[in-house]
Amino acid sequence: MRSFVDPEGTFGGQPPRLGAELARIDTGRGREALFADQLPELLLTLSENARIASITASNAIENVTVPKERAQRIVEGNPRFRNRNEKEFAGYRDAIDYIMRLETYEPLSVPFMLHLHRLLFQHVDGRGGHLKIAPNQIVSYETGRHDVVFTPPDEHESPVLLGELVERYLDARRDEQAHPLVLISALIVDLLAIHPVADGNGRLARLITTYELLGAGYGVARYVSIEQRIFETKNAYYQSLYESQRRWREGEHTIWPWTTFLVRTLGGAYDDFEQRVTAGATSSGSKQDRVRDHILSHAPAEFRTRDVHRALPGISAATIRLVLKELRDAGEISSHGIGAGARWRIHGR
Repeated sequence: MRSFVDPEGTFGGQPPRLGAELARIDTGRGREALFADQLPELLLTLSENARIASITASNAIENVTVPKERAQRIVEGNPRFRNRNEKEFAGYRDAIDYIMRLETYEPLSVPFMLHLHRLLFQHVDGRGGHLKIAPNQIVSYETGRHDVVFTPPDEHESPVLLGELVERYLDARRDEQAHPLVLISALIVDLLAIHPVADGNGRLARLITTYELLGAGYGVARYVSIEQRIFETKNAYYQSLYESQRRWREGEHTIWPWTTFLVRTLGGAYDDFEQRVTAGATSSGSKQDRVRDHILSHAPAEFRTRDVHRALPGISAATIRLVLKELRDAGEISSHGIGAGARWRIHGR
């Protein structure tokens, strides 16, 4: 709510470079319909891969992890859950599937938020779908201690603040007070500052981010996991939120650290999307040929193995490793580092 009280103060002074990044994202958004018409089967594969990645990553950000084999079974259905982590994993599956299956966008509302929260915890103990009834805090254990990072409004303030936030956000959208992505970023800053539920605030905020992106026409959230990209830069994610929430209660905060993070994350998602679509549309031959063609013709000069995985959904890690080894042995690429963190460089670029 605080971010929308003084729109001119909040949205004025946008960093100059952010405008160019927003324009680039809007260009990518404009090409989505073309890809959807020309490559429907490929987009179906991308959307399923993004679904699995989003469920896994958004839970992992909160240290809710499930072994890969079990995760696949839960994504596909409702096996007998073995522990709480599996139940929460299934809850995020249900919530993201609900969003993706909606045929029309309805304006955001508090009941809609609570419905998503109910889905998140429907397999656990029925605590979902309710606002908090006791104070909560945003804490960090980075130092090995219980450090309070931010103290949200208490349980008596949060219902009013949440209602005002939604109302002011919808007014800002209607009046086009800023770029849609800037407004979404401000919404999430305020939502997480209010911290309206006892548990699951981060996951709820990421679900709402996806919903609002789709509602604003940024369909890339269907095909590339925004949650996965956040998980891979988790430290920057938390740091940008921390910087944007300082002095939030006094209304003296700035949304731009978090907005910049979100916009760059979305820009990277569009880059991934176009690489994957290009690779899927132009490649032919065996899977090894597709990997080889992507690396030599489409990958950036320096890349990581996970970048190839993203660009070529459906091709196994073993196949990608085999091609990387063959290209390295042939002297066409070289590696720096070992394991998942290794960086590969293409010679001659």
